[in-house]
Amino acid sequence: MKKYMGNKLAIFLFVLPALAIFIAFDFVPIIQVFTYSFTDWNGLTTPNFTGLQNYFDLFTDRVFTTSNRNQLIFAIVITVYQMLFATVFAITISDKKMKGRKFLRVAYFIPVILSVTVVCQLWSAILAGDGLLNQFVKLFNSDFKQNWLGDRYNAIYVIAFVNAWQWMGYQFALIVAGIKSIPSDYYEAARIDGCSNVLAHRKITIPLLAETYKFCLIISLTGGIKAFTEMNILTGGGPNKSTYTLTYMMYNAAFKKSDYGYGLAAASVMVLECMMVMLLINFIFRDKDQKKEEEKARRKRSA
Repeated sequence: MKKYMGNKLAIFLFVLPALAIFIAFDFVPIIQVFTYSFTDWNGLTTPNFTGLQNYFDLFTDRVFTTSNRNQLIFAIVITVYQMLFATVFAITISDKKMKGRKFLRVAYFIPVILSVTVVCQLWSAILAGDGLLNQFVKLFNSDFKQNWLGDRYNAIYVIAFVNAWQWMGYQFALIVAGIKSIPSDYYEAARIDGCSNVLAHRKITIPLLAETYKFCLIISLTGGIKAFTEMNILTGGGPNKSTYTLTYMMYNAAFKKSDYGYGLAAASVMVLECMMVMLLINFIFRDKDQKKEEEKARRKRSA
């Protein structure tokens, strides 16, 4: 194995199939998206180069501002909800003395394996005017009636909750796997030193899950930026375009109005935003890693 790992040609040959697939199905389409975003194109005829006109139209569109705000709200809500509850639940079932650990582990993950359409239909029925949620609240206030998905100011929060509820189990599974990778000796040493369970998890579990949290942040934040399915099923972008996102703008322009140039301009901005988020997260965590390495080096010199 060492012989092959030291052979650059062998490494290249092993990497080549995956690299070819990535270039063909990821890199080339992305380049095409950026290229056609500078054109007036209906998807069938020859593209007509228009320069930055699509981007001027996009940035001056009021819906563009609404879409970016919705993406930010969506990303923040699902990130906070998923990572908070996933961490609490993962730490809770990591206690081997807890009863029902296996059942809870499966129960938390069940929404993930459901179809997004099924989940949206389920919550649409719950959130309807005569749905389960309003009926429950009426037990305490007989005059209460809320149109959860029809309120232009609150609909995006409700949709974000539906997404967060479904995909929290995925973050939960990642964090559980991260906790399992932490040596139990650390916790035994903490107990000997008199640490409570809460303090042990705060000083040991959370810091050692940094790489797991990094991955979870990238998934949830970029997922929020790319949000589309829940808006399309639950509200259709309404009411009055109040739950639009850049993905929905792209869909509406390209597939409903056949204005692919404008739609691909929205897609290009979305790709750039996802890249910026990934670079920012990598920079933040790299900065922390560098500080840790500097601290270790300082301790070695002082010792």
